[in-house]
Amino acid sequence: MEKPELIKDGKRLDGRGPKDLRSVRIEAGVLKEAQGSALVEWGGNKVIAGVYGPRECIPKHGADPYKAKLKVRYMMTPFCSKGEHSRSGPNRRSIEISKVMREAFEPVVMTKNFPRSQIEVYVEVIQAEGGTRVASLTAAAVALADAGIPMTDMVSAIAVGKLDGQLVVDLGKDEDNYGESDVPMAITHRDKQIVLLQMDGLLTREELAQSLDDGIEGADKVYELQAEALKKSYEKEERGKLNL
Repeated sequence: MEKPELIKDGKRLDGRGPKDLRSVRIEAGVLKEAQGSALVEWGGNKVIAGVYGPRECIPKHGADPYKAKLKVRYMMTPFCSKGEHSRSGPNRRSIEISKVMREAFEPVVMTKNFPRSQIEVYVEVIQAEGGTRVASLTAAAVALADAGIPMTDMVSAIAVGKLDGQLVVDLGKDEDNYGESDVPMAITHRDKQIVLLQMDGLLTREELAQSLDDGIEGADKVYELQAEALKKSYEKEERGKLNL
């Protein structure tokens, strides 16, 4: 397929400006059996996350006497897209994203509060349209908070990339496929610590610095939606208790 014109008259393929996010909807507490859960609909992405624990570490000999083990599993369902990732079971990509997600949460989850236990985070991508790892990180962070897992800060994720020589925020599928670079990142809200930073493609030093600034600005928008989702879930739970 011939590369489409990604920016025309200052607008992107879907009509957004350079710093505009796709539509994002976040809902917490969507799974009854999980201790914490979240649903994120981000553009054409649909991601659901469930959290279990802290609970007994299995196998027991793998338990850490000083802290909980954080386990993260990212998977894409076979029907999530028509692309190369729509296969059942783990693959190199899902293993890699599971690893970087775990590493993003390890600095903020207070695992030392729960020695000899494990905290499990499961993320399923049920529909994919570019940017699944940032949508998955966002869902997992809300699910952890919904489960009451203590964290030092909230993690919000966003991607910045370059299209036709111009930096933009939150790449869609075609932008991801045909753009010149893609920089997914995850950032803590209060301290603005970067807990995930990857890059596909090439950027100058100045462009990378600007990408980080744009990413922090975009992550703040995502955080507001995360906080609102958790607030709504908490208020719903409190109303349920009052009605008992």
